[in-house]
Amino acid sequence: MQSDSSCRQTAPASTTACSRPAAIENTCAVPSFETTLANHQIPSLHASGIDILQVNTGYRCNLECRHCHVNAGPDRVEVMTRQTMQLCIDVLKANQIGTIDITGGAPEMNPDFRWFIDRLRTELPDIRILVRSNLTILLSPAYRDIPLFLKDRMVNLIASLPCYSREAVNKQRGEGVFERSIEALKMLNDIGYGNEGGSHELSLVYNPPGAVLPDCQHTIEQEFRKQLLQQFGITFTRLFTITNMPISRFLDQLKESGQRCTYMELLEASFNPAAVEGLMCRNTVSVRWDGMLYDCDFNQMLDIPLRAPAPCSIGEFDRLTLTGRSIATGMHCYGCTAGAGSSCQGSLV
Repeated sequence: MQSDSSCRQTAPASTTACSRPAAIENTCAVPSFETTLANHQIPSLHASGIDILQVNTGYRCNLECRHCHVNAGPDRVEVMTRQTMQLCIDVLKANQIGTIDITGGAPEMNPDFRWFIDRLRTELPDIRILVRSNLTILLSPAYRDIPLFLKDRMVNLIASLPCYSREAVNKQRGEGVFERSIEALKMLNDIGYGNEGGSHELSLVYNPPGAVLPDCQHTIEQEFRKQLLQQFGITFTRLFTITNMPISRFLDQLKESGQRCTYMELLEASFNPAAVEGLMCRNTVSVRWDGMLYDCDFNQMLDIPLRAPAPCSIGEFDRLTLTGRSIATGMHCYGCTAGAGSSCQGSLV
């Protein structure tokens, strides 16, 4: 079952493993992800390069969204230090990685966020910097300077907006979040983000309203453009659709509603071999707030470490070992290969 596109539904490389992989619960009648790959005569996953360093600066957030795979919130205390940020910058410089994707939580809430952005732009003037924002944080007094700060440093924004419907957004993200998100989007448009032909990109992220797959990304993007422009005069650069991952807070929601196995069966039945080639784990390395390395942001949340002999931490980063590494998989990987596929950059096919 797919969602209605109207969205109105309610050092040297380590030679040993970094840590013991987290146990992945599989009590549903769904084969392992590796079994499904083999059944489709697809080799086990290996990285093809490193184009993106995705850096999670901490799990602190001003929101507690129902679908959050990070389980972020105001009470989380994990934050990246300047020392770890500098190690990330050193890795980017030494390895000529073209893009840094900064995420959280709300990355703006890291006390060294501004320092990090400044150092990135100073030491790597040509790097593509992406910052993922929940929008509402930009209206808080302590962060009101962030939009112009980011614009001056040529940072592109990726903003969460699960729907253009007030009821749907507030149900998924909290009362009043929709209204604040719209206000923040208008503010960003006013300073040049998301304007047609402009150099400051403003991408939106859509998540389905529950245990369903997102509809066609192009279809949803066109409807978002129409509704946001007609209702609020808002424009944006592009829209990404991302499948809800069966981990952390969303997994708890699935269990509480008795939909866990139904959702896993949907993901497995919707496995698309064409999505495998474009999986983000193939060209991305994920950095946790404490500098530990993972194949992707989702493996980070499940604490599934890189497979030996890949290095464990940013201080041990070794491009040769990381490129072509064997990728650790689990049942959650079905979320990235279902339907049109899913990644932090949207659909894959």
